[in-house]
Amino acid sequence: MRFPKSQWALAVVVSAFALIAAPEWQQTAPAPEVSTQEDVAVFQSKVTLIEVPVVVRDKNGKAVGTLRQEDFQLFDKGKPQVISRFSVEKSGGGKVIASVMASEAERAAEEKDKGDKGGSPPVIAPDHFVGLLFDDVHAKFADLVYARKAAQQFVASSLKPADRAAIFTTSGQIVLDFTDDRDVLNQTLMKLAPHPMGHETEMRCPAVSLYQADQMLNFHDALAIGVAVGDYLKCFPHSAYEAALAASLARARAVLEEGQHETFATIVSVKEVVRRMAEMPGQRTLILASPGFFLMPDQHQDEGPAIDLAIRSGVVINALDVQGLVAPAGFNAENGGFDLRKDTLDRNARIAQSDVLEDLTSGTGGKLVQNQNDLTAGVQRLGAAPEVFYLLGFSPQNLKTDGTFHSLKVSLNASLKTTTGLSVEARRGYYAPTHLATAEENAKEEITQALFSHDEMNDIPVEMNTRFFKASETEARLSVTSRVDVRKLRFRKADDRNVNDVRVVCALFDRNGIYVQSVSKTIQMRLLDGALQNDKLSGGISVRSDFTVPPGTYVIRLVVRDAEGETMTAQNSAVRIP
Repeated sequence: MRFPKSQWALAVVVSAFALIAAPEWQQTAPAPEVSTQEDVAVFQSKVTLIEVPVVVRDKNGKAVGTLRQEDFQLFDKGKPQVISRFSVEKSGGGKVIASVMASEAERAAEEKDKGDKGGSPPVIAPDHFVGLLFDDVHAKFADLVYARKAAQQFVASSLKPADRAAIFTTSGQIVLDFTDDRDVLNQTLMKLAPHPMGHETEMRCPAVSLYQADQMLNFHDALAIGVAVGDYLKCFPHSAYEAALAASLARARAVLEEGQHETFATIVSVKEVVRRMAEMPGQRTLILASPGFFLMPDQHQDEGPAIDLAIRSGVVINALDVQGLVAPAGFNAENGGFDLRKDTLDRNARIAQSDVLEDLTSGTGGKLVQNQNDLTAGVQRLGAAPEVFYLLGFSPQNLKTDGTFHSLKVSLNASLKTTTGLSVEARRGYYAPTHLATAEENAKEEITQALFSHDEMNDIPVEMNTRFFKASETEARLSVTSRVDVRKLRFRKADDRNVNDVRVVCALFDRNGIYVQSVSKTIQMRLLDGALQNDKLSGGISVRSDFTVPPGTYVIRLVVRDAEGETMTAQNSAVRIP
């Protein structure tokens, strides 16, 4: 599954950091002298902060937002941790951002438009992104029909103004990026159909599942072999046992080869969708609609990176078993008989297939809905963002850089839990880093996380102004000027200079929250003593970011970070280009 190159925001942002912007006065004249400041160590020990989103629900399933920090207990590999950061977060409302106009003529036109139409509505930045991933490789047509109806009902009744939905398939045949256009979503859902990568198993005799093939060939399981041979003899009743056995084993080998490829491709598809969703600026929920699929023992190593990527990207994976309640496989409708061997094999296969759904959901703090026929209620439950949740933060002590998985457990104080009947949904764990992050890596990670968020920070005084000019009916030039006040920043003394670098990243997102493009520049300051008291710095240092875009509504995200003090400002704005 591939997406347009313009959508891969992370790579663009990181690679653009080499751009340099310097004030005009610094290029044309030496800075005046200043007093010296205390040196700051170049190599700093940065404490790793692990953030754990937590949803607490009452017995009716409603999110509770009245708890305090002391009501929670957090364990890392069974060891209690000190909760050093605590906040109560609300979601689903959407952040209202005032749109800006540029020139006087444009402002006058906007005022006239407001008078004619009663005022233009503010821009509501989307903050909840729901990815609907349909496993069209493993699901049957009937299962996809029921899953499609459930998704259509979710789109029609549950999408809020700040929600955006996207449709993906594990085969990669159908992809619709995030949008709030319900008609387009419905049209895309109507295109869903099975796309198995190999031969349709049930159209061949004997019908052998991947789990059954694995049991037959790798474990020489008598039950699996017996069921396959019995099915073959029902298709070809005059065949000898030896011929039936040989044909069944040959069929199992073909299924094993095809099935391994299908499951690997499915896991890769999950990773690709998670990577895509990581670029969306808000809360991210992925719903995997699948009957489940069987992973070979050596394929579980492919599943781990998908879970790791989701955890690091803040993507919660929920899963819906599209099979619902299934009749026993051993039931024979023709004579009312029951084949206990076939039923036992089928139940074991279903358990093995659902294990991967359980791993993906529990590993990312998500939920699994299975063994129920009301798929509509299941999608509604999995796609709804909690109205309120808690964000707990802790710094692991003596954390080893070995990349191992750390299981997390969040619970309420015993008295609180038993007296109120509250339940807790939380992230299941995290992966330790594989190396000590450098200052450059920390900076890129912090900027990237801030860029794909709507939270505002104001550690560094920054003023943002926006102007645009329509070159034609299909093209506009947008200019964002950021004026950074650097006088209160921390500087490091190097020789006779006061050193600090300030990174200014300006990104555009369209009205659906899809990344459009970004410009990143670095203000390199190597100031002589006294420069910070110079009047030329009183107005700040201006950095301009220019974009060429088609007319439309855009959300502007500005992130400014300095290297020495590691302080940050993040601001939002919006612009409508008619």
